[in-house]
Amino acid sequence: MVKRSRIVAFFLILLFIIATMGTTSKGILSNIKLGLDLQGGFEVLYEVIPGENQKVTSDVLNSTVESLNRRVNVLGVSEPVISIEGNNRIRVQIPGVEDQSKAREILSTQAKLSFRDYNDKLMLTGSDLKEGGAKPTFDENNTPAVSVTLKDKNKFKEVTQKISAMPQGTNLLAIWLDFEEGKDSLKGNQENMISAPAVSQVFNTDTVQITGNFTVKEAKELADLLNAGSLPVELKEVYSTSVGAQFGEQALNETIFAGIIGILLIFVFMLGYYRFPGFIAVVTLGVYIFLTLLVFDWMNAVLTLPGIAALILGVGMAVDANIITYERIKDEIKLGRSVKAAVAEGTKNSLSTIFDANLTTLIAAGVLFFYGTSSVKGFATTLIISILMSFITAVYGTRFFMNLWVNSNLFNKRPGWFGVNKKNIHDLSEKIELYHLPTRFDKLDFVKTRKIFYGLSIGVTIIGIIFLFVFGLNLGIDFSSGTRIEVTSPQPLTKEEIKGEFDSLKLKTEDIVLAGAKNQTGVVRLKGVLNKQEIADLKSHFVKKYKAEPNVSTVSPTVGKELAKNAMKAILIASLGIILYVSVRFEWRMGVPTVIALLHDAFFIITIFSLLQIEVDLTFIAAVLTIIGYSINDTIVTFDRIRENLRHKKKIKTVEELEEITNISIRQTLTRSINTVLTVLVAVIALLIFGSDAIRNFALALLIGMLCGVYSSLFIASQFWLDLKAKELKKKGTLNTEKSKKENLEGQV
Repeated sequence: MVKRSRIVAFFLILLFIIATMGTTSKGILSNIKLGLDLQGGFEVLYEVIPGENQKVTSDVLNSTVESLNRRVNVLGVSEPVISIEGNNRIRVQIPGVEDQSKAREILSTQAKLSFRDYNDKLMLTGSDLKEGGAKPTFDENNTPAVSVTLKDKNKFKEVTQKISAMPQGTNLLAIWLDFEEGKDSLKGNQENMISAPAVSQVFNTDTVQITGNFTVKEAKELADLLNAGSLPVELKEVYSTSVGAQFGEQALNETIFAGIIGILLIFVFMLGYYRFPGFIAVVTLGVYIFLTLLVFDWMNAVLTLPGIAALILGVGMAVDANIITYERIKDEIKLGRSVKAAVAEGTKNSLSTIFDANLTTLIAAGVLFFYGTSSVKGFATTLIISILMSFITAVYGTRFFMNLWVNSNLFNKRPGWFGVNKKNIHDLSEKIELYHLPTRFDKLDFVKTRKIFYGLSIGVTIIGIIFLFVFGLNLGIDFSSGTRIEVTSPQPLTKEEIKGEFDSLKLKTEDIVLAGAKNQTGVVRLKGVLNKQEIADLKSHFVKKYKAEPNVSTVSPTVGKELAKNAMKAILIASLGIILYVSVRFEWRMGVPTVIALLHDAFFIITIFSLLQIEVDLTFIAAVLTIIGYSINDTIVTFDRIRENLRHKKKIKTVEELEEITNISIRQTLTRSINTVLTVLVAVIALLIFGSDAIRNFALALLIGMLCGVYSSLFIASQFWLDLKAKELKKKGTLNTEKSKKENLEGQV
């Protein structure tokens, strides 16, 4: 008898979810902060340079951050991020600022005001100014000026007495901003001098007017700068990146469109292949996306371009848990269980596999977060949230919704709704075990040809090493240092045209690459690191030329080496973390092949990028670490089934028995291995075709890595475990699988 109340409850809950999502999604989306790469803005990493007899302490860093915050307030931008990194660095991220060149100037100018005589002797400093005492005004000629109020008018009286007593022509009181000893002089370099009025009388006042051919805007900026206070230290740019607003908006629109395409294709696949369970998966995936964005809003996190890519990838990963569960339910139905019993058994037995697969990806994401910077850290943050939300929705959400329907008794005699053909269902009285359950791949022997695949992988590795020696890697400025400029034009560009523009700026180009469907974007690399003024001049030039502000990134040699070092550390630590976890969770003979397979995948990606000379940057490292964390899923699924199938033999005496177990396990999990990767590949291909150019290399690395991951999971990892286990068997003479049985039961509990 069908219990309609369960079905009614499902639709009421579904209606409530849709209503909640519909009424709150707009607010959540509007609250989420966008990163620099999505709304424009710039990011600068400063190295703090102490003055003479000065040490960089936490107090100095904190006071510098306070000064920078006051200056950011002068700019009038919202939600800046200023943070201390390490012992001597400060990172500043300012989204949505219109005049980036002026903002950079205001941020890094020390703003040390000084009054000096004709011989450059210091008479007054900025510390003599009253706090907040600077304001824009007009002089007697109605010319913009800056009025400053001094703390002690007697001190200014003494200064004017000394200056006015000097001979005519030397009775000057020069006003400097950031005077440099040994470089600046009233009689020489006057670049940092604001004005040098003659003093012919004594002034008994606490108000001084600074004139200097200002515009109204410049007078206001100087007053704001003086009120913000001077920086206690000098700041040197060691890393910077800037994104024009039009670039950010275009990247956002393209990536969201790619995400919609990818997610819709995943939905269609799940509905077409898994039928009713696919419908449940679509519902839980919708909840997953909503919850992920909600958590992002609660955390007040910043969504970056790679972060959106991680969210889209997360949909594919969330589907994985559903596929693992649904395939196990189908197996249980084929064994002759009722739909209700199959759902109960399938969800229980698949939990440990899902847990292991998600945790290994979480390890890689955690390492990426710890060692990543800016947008890469944003990717890792989104990936971590996505993994946690996908586990909650795909495991508990799917179980809840599935049980409502199954317990309604609607599917008691309808296994077809779960994608199982009646002719493949065995009678429960046959007492057939999962180990003996036939598959459509029973004619395939994955073990017999393992040496051929070993040889193929070793051959590819050797070729890869040769490629690396011959071609090397096309390292981006993240690792090699230098300057990267992205120029866009309303019309198609040529390399000759771009080179000509840079030649006119007296900048020597190292490499020019055209991008975009119509070659409307030019990516230019320069060997040196441009300074603030050169960047400002470059931006101004291309705004006049193409009516669009170019993106500019700079990386100093020191930071480039650090980023490369941290990238290697991240890959090594992620690999060690995974091998330790798999060794503890399963056994070391499974842990070692797992990491060898992962490093095999990572090296294959590096080989392809070396051969095609595709630029390797920080997002490439993010892709490699994602592959290290994610492509292990197939291996985990297979090893979990091997561990389970070992239960059917108390003792193993021959290598042939091990080969049989390995072959059967791969065949039984092949469908879910293909489907789990296929869903993520759909999302990756959508990003590759429709996504922004900024993450195209990232998507390509993921695509190569995931295809390679399927290969290594099927033909390398399991077979390597088999060979290690065979050596153990030959050494001991027999293998006791009772321990494996106990571990497997504990894992399910």
